[in-house]
Amino acid sequence: MSTTSPTPILRAADLVVGYGGPAILEGIDLALLPGAEPVGIVGESGAGKSTLVQALLGQLRIREGHVTFEGRTVGKLGRRDKKKFRAAVRTVAQNGLDVDPRWTAERAVSGALSDARKAGRASGRTVEQLLDAVALEPQFARRTIHSLSGGEKQRLALALALATRPDAMLLDEPLTAVDPAMRGEIVRRLADATRAEGTAVLLVSHDVELVARLCPTVHVLAEGRFVASGPMSDVLAAGAADDAHPALRGLAEAAPLAAQRFR
Repeated sequence: MSTTSPTPILRAADLVVGYGGPAILEGIDLALLPGAEPVGIVGESGAGKSTLVQALLGQLRIREGHVTFEGRTVGKLGRRDKKKFRAAVRTVAQNGLDVDPRWTAERAVSGALSDARKAGRASGRTVEQLLDAVALEPQFARRTIHSLSGGEKQRLALALALATRPDAMLLDEPLTAVDPAMRGEIVRRLADATRAEGTAVLLVSHDVELVARLCPTVHVLAEGRFVASGPMSDVLAAGAADDAHPALRGLAEAAPLAAQRFR
């Protein structure tokens, strides 16, 4: 019986990234495996969270280390592999809904489903099922994009990403405009949808409660490095130690009950 580990969909190894001055990210190691539980990254504004997402997508020049997609260097992918990469790795950012605001939600989701079929990634899901996966009721299908609230647009962006049955989803502050009372339900449905497809998920956020709800493993990013990793409850407990990194101490002081509330 083979015990070979699966090839990561995305992997960063000894990653160092900067814009000409001091490194923004330094020594980052991260792997997103097919079918694995979601991975979370938390950190204060300016810690480098969005920079890491951009590096994983091949949008930044890497000083040292490398990012690979199914074992191939992201920055050196050929045209055909880049097309495959864009279909297989979907990102949802805070303001990531890039569709004509005059379209209806149904047209936007139908278009994403059509693109998925053309790319050989048909999910078999309907527009209604994808809206339901992000807790949008069927009547939202008839709404135009410009009539949606900020939170509704963020949820629709998640539905569009799910439509392509991606191998990995990179979520960068995806629910900032959503009513906090709704976030738990949306995360539950999102977890069910990605688990059913074996989609790897990276959730990058300053929202400790959101990350604790979705991600069994969390990395704390501070000063360009991961300063702690593990379950959120362990990370918060470590922040209470006298010699804790200031970023861990800040998390523990700001959200001492987050992990317990979202178990």
